[in-house]
Amino acid sequence: MTAAVNKMHSPQSFALMKQKGQMITMITAYDYASGSAVAATDIDVILVGDSLGMVVLGLDSTMKVSMEDMISHGAATVRGAPQKFVIIDMPYMSYHLSARETRINAARLVNEGTGHAVKLEGGSAGRIQAIREIVDMEIPVCAHLGLTPQSVLRYGGYKVQGKTDAAYEEIFQAALATQEAGAFMLVLEAIPESLGKKISEALSIPTIGIGAGRYCDGQVLVYHDLLGYSNMSPKFVKRYNDLNQSISGSIMQYSKEVREGSFPGREHTYYPIDKQEG
Repeated sequence: MTAAVNKMHSPQSFALMKQKGQMITMITAYDYASGSAVAATDIDVILVGDSLGMVVLGLDSTMKVSMEDMISHGAATVRGAPQKFVIIDMPYMSYHLSARETRINAARLVNEGTGHAVKLEGGSAGRIQAIREIVDMEIPVCAHLGLTPQSVLRYGGYKVQGKTDAAYEEIFQAALATQEAGAFMLVLEAIPESLGKKISEALSIPTIGIGAGRYCDGQVLVYHDLLGYSNMSPKFVKRYNDLNQSISGSIMQYSKEVREGSFPGREHTYYPIDKQEG
């Protein structure tokens, strides 16, 4: 393992990477196993996303993910990747009701969930205030604009955002506001490439794209999507493996060998009864 793999990043080092034109690599992870797999790579930052609700828990949206889910999965991921900078999503309703609850929930994610930063969605006045409240507690905040999955009911589905002139400008202004509120990083999801480029050039904080084009300061993909470990395949996903097929094939082979009696073999047995005494 190289020194680059073990390097622990910080909000300051991410800002420096943007200044130097160095691309930032981000991937989601949700447990000890996936965290350990990412820990053995040179990925810069792990996001424990509330997408775990869909790819790990089998829920129909991210809106049903709880604080307890995020804390448990966050802590497990950090145990698997103790040298990586880990951002944990704030789930739906954890930063929507009051400043006090927002602060308590953010603190729980970094204390109990052991994350290094939190991420929240949206650019409304309430979301901008939530960023300020959390930053005031000395907790780094990553913002998230464009397609924000916790807003799926309002959007009427998972749709590209910023397609009209008004929506384009609204997202751009929200991006400026998140930076002003103190966010150290901004995820941009499912927006026109020109908007991703405009925001990235206008901000001093790094932008991380997921379906936001080629001009962001970094990219993020879902662990299960890029590995072919899920059945979802948005336009912005490139699959680098097909784990679903290979895993199913391995399980079928195991089942076949058990049924035909070829597993377990003698080499898998403790003190086999057919052992010849010398």
